[in-house]
Amino acid sequence: MAATIITNIKLLVNTRTENKLLRGAELADLPVIPNAYLIIENGIIAEYGEMKNLPWADEKKDTIIDAAGQMVLPTWVDSHTHIVFAASREEEFVDKLKGLSYAEIAARGGGILNSAQKLSEASEAELLKSALGRIHEIMQLGTGAVEIKSGYGLDVPNELKMLRVIKQLKAISPIPVKATFLGAHTYPQRYKDNHEDYLDCLIDDMLPAIAAEGLADYIDVFCETGFFSPRDT
Repeated sequence: MAATIITNIKLLVNTRTENKLLRGAELADLPVIPNAYLIIENGIIAEYGEMKNLPWADEKKDTIIDAAGQMVLPTWVDSHTHIVFAASREEEFVDKLKGLSYAEIAARGGGILNSAQKLSEASEAELLKSALGRIHEIMQLGTGAVEIKSGYGLDVPNELKMLRVIKQLKAISPIPVKATFLGAHTYPQRYKDNHEDYLDCLIDDMLPAIAAEGLADYIDVFCETGFFSPRDT
């Protein structure tokens, strides 16, 4: 069986031998192997260790990559992103510098509501093109899997639009993508005085439509002071 063998790795990083949740002082321990090799077969890591223990390789059959003293580490798994959006909100950075809180910016129509307005004006094709570009950007920075949340739609047509774009990204992205429905991201302006009606919309209108098209892997709620309470959640 042909293999890909990476040799002369200065540091092979994060070589843990058990899968466990790390807490406290354990987080400061990053196991590495200096002067290492790594063998990949059929896209799966088959073996690794110190160069002195590298088994014999068939240079005619195997692909040999000389890392030449560089480090090798696992890709990042980004479990919270909003990659599908129509336009950035850099103008709000000035408000933050002036001391305004996230809730105060949102109360002025900024924050999530600002993004929702911009997204409603964009087409699925525009959103797909820009989001795919962002996926390629994060790949260049070492991300190997990503979760993408909706939540800039805040009504049935636009939440579905976001999730349909994410579904298309799942089909064409070079890295794994998971879709999260975050319609409970904030209360739209038209529901600011009647939160119960928006909760009903989420439960009775959005969720059945999303389930019918198989658009979400997960559901999330922005449970935070000034947004959705534990009871709402």
